[in-house]
Amino acid sequence: MAATSVGPVRQQVWLQPHRIVLLAIAAALVAACAIFMRWDWIPAYSGLALQGLWRTIWILVVTCVLGFLIAVPLGLAQAAGPFYLAWPAKAFCTVIRGTPLLLQLWLLYYGLGSLFPQFPWLRSSELWPYLRQAWPYAVLALTLSFAAYEGEVMRGAFAGTPRGQLEAARAFGMRRFTAFRRIWLPQAVHRALPTLAGETVLQLKATPLVATITVIDLYAVSSRVRQDTFLVYEPLLLLALFYLVLTALIVGAFRWFERRIPSRIG
Repeated sequence: MAATSVGPVRQQVWLQPHRIVLLAIAAALVAACAIFMRWDWIPAYSGLALQGLWRTIWILVVTCVLGFLIAVPLGLAQAAGPFYLAWPAKAFCTVIRGTPLLLQLWLLYYGLGSLFPQFPWLRSSELWPYLRQAWPYAVLALTLSFAAYEGEVMRGAFAGTPRGQLEAARAFGMRRFTAFRRIWLPQAVHRALPTLAGETVLQLKATPLVATITVIDLYAVSSRVRQDTFLVYEPLLLLALFYLVLTALIVGAFRWFERRIPSRIG
């Protein structure tokens, strides 16, 4: 009986007056945008927009994965490491979190990137075709930024794990790495999941900064449309729609992953 009443309850929630008014306003805004704004430029820029969307997605995925892999040892070093590991990890997180991401991006691209051409052996190496491009510096800057923020999150997650469980694992003769892999790390990741979802969304919102170093992402495509067609609102509204959809997908993926975990830990 309880299962059959879920559908009517959800229907009543969606049929509340304020929700109906909000849906009507949203429908009216969409209709007004479709009627009174120009969208004839979309076919001419659809290929470039798909290229920018793909670049935004893969930069987001690569930087989040690499950043999280760096954040785990950063958090572990601060939570349980010796001082000669904890202090450098703390200093790294403090410097990266205390300076603007745009400044870090420009220092890497205009600073470090301008030094590489001065080395002839580097210009003749197989790395030069990659180092002369802008995207490696964008990936490096976003990765380090994500690692610094998530390193602090993982530090709190590692510190919040009950010590009794780790002591029980050692009492049963479990090796340190095995206890870390089976007990400490899974519980820390589970505690950090809500914050990790938020940081991933913030990382998505930080990707438009790569357009400042000539990387063609979604924001760079919208800027080119504005420069070519002198249209301001249409490309920005479409850009906002793309980011809203990507954000919804990220939040939905993390919620699905949280529901796959059988029970809350701790």
